[in-house]
Amino acid sequence: MPIPRLPNYPDYNATKNIPVIFAGKTLEKFYAASTVANIATTDYVGEIKNQGDTVWIRTVPSITIKPYKKGQRLELEYPESTYVEFTVNRAKYYNFALDDIDIKQFDLNMMDKYAQDASQQLKIVYDREVFGTIYVDVDENNRGPNAGKQTHAFNLGETGSPLEVTKNNIIDLIVDMGTVLDEQDRPRTDRYIVLPPKIAGLIKKSELKDASLTGDRQSVLRSGLIGRIDDFDIYISNLLPIVEDGGSKCTYIYFGHKSALVFVMQLVKEETYRPPDTFAEAMKGLVVYDFKVLQPASLGVAYVKLV
Repeated sequence: MPIPRLPNYPDYNATKNIPVIFAGKTLEKFYAASTVANIATTDYVGEIKNQGDTVWIRTVPSITIKPYKKGQRLELEYPESTYVEFTVNRAKYYNFALDDIDIKQFDLNMMDKYAQDASQQLKIVYDREVFGTIYVDVDENNRGPNAGKQTHAFNLGETGSPLEVTKNNIIDLIVDMGTVLDEQDRPRTDRYIVLPPKIAGLIKKSELKDASLTGDRQSVLRSGLIGRIDDFDIYISNLLPIVEDGGSKCTYIYFGHKSALVFVMQLVKEETYRPPDTFAEAMKGLVVYDFKVLQPASLGVAYVKLV
C-alpha cells in the first residue's frame, strides 16, 4: 500500500513515476524556442546582483573625417566612448521541492530535471515579455503604412489594417524590410527577422522552395532550414504576441539589427535547502533581468494578419 499523501501534494504513484524496472530516461519535454538572446546585444559593463542595479552599455563614437592637403600637419583626435546607463528592474524566482520518500524511489535525479525545466520556463518568460512590449519603441520610419526614412514607400501594416501575407508576397515583404533598414544606414551584418510558424511556412511554399533561386544545395522545402534571406537570419517563434483586430488574429513580425536591443540577465541566487517543516529537498532560484531598445532606428516591425 503506498504511503498516503496530502491532497495538495503531487501524485507520484507507482504507475507513473516510481519504477518497477528502472527506465533510463524520462519522456522528452519540448519547449517554445527562445529567441531574444540571439537577437539582442549582451555587451555591458557592471555586475548584476540585485534588482535596481545599474549597468553601462558602451557606445561607439563617430570618427571625424577631415580634408587633407599635401604637407599639412595632421590634427589628432581622441575618440571618447560614452556609456548609456541602464537600470535592471525585473526579477523572477522559482521554488520547488521533492519529498525524501519520492527521491529515494525515483531512478533519476529529478531535482536536476526540474531545475532544467525552470531554466527553460524562464527563457519563455523573457521572450514573451520582450516581444509583447518592444513594438512601442520602434522608430516611426520602420513601421506603419509609410515606412522608409527616405522614401516612405513601404507598407508594413498598422492596427486596423494588417498586412495579408501569402506565399506570393512573403519574399517581397522580407526584401522591403531590408530596404527599410538600408534607408536607416543600418549594417547588413547581424540582421534578423522573427516569424511566427504560419508565416515562416509561407517561405517554404514560396519561390524559394526552388534551390536554384537561392544557390543552395537543397531547397528550404527539403532541408526544412530557412537560414538566411537577404542578409537576415530567420528565426521562428511561437512567443510573438497575438491580438484580435477586426475579427482577425494578428501578430507583430520583428526585424532589425542586433544593436537595437540590449538584454541583461543574471541568476543571482540558486540554493538547495531542507524545508524546516517537512522531509524534502528543495531548490530556489532568483533571476534579475531587463531589456531596453537602445537604438530604435535599428528595430522594425510589420503588423500582419494570421487568421
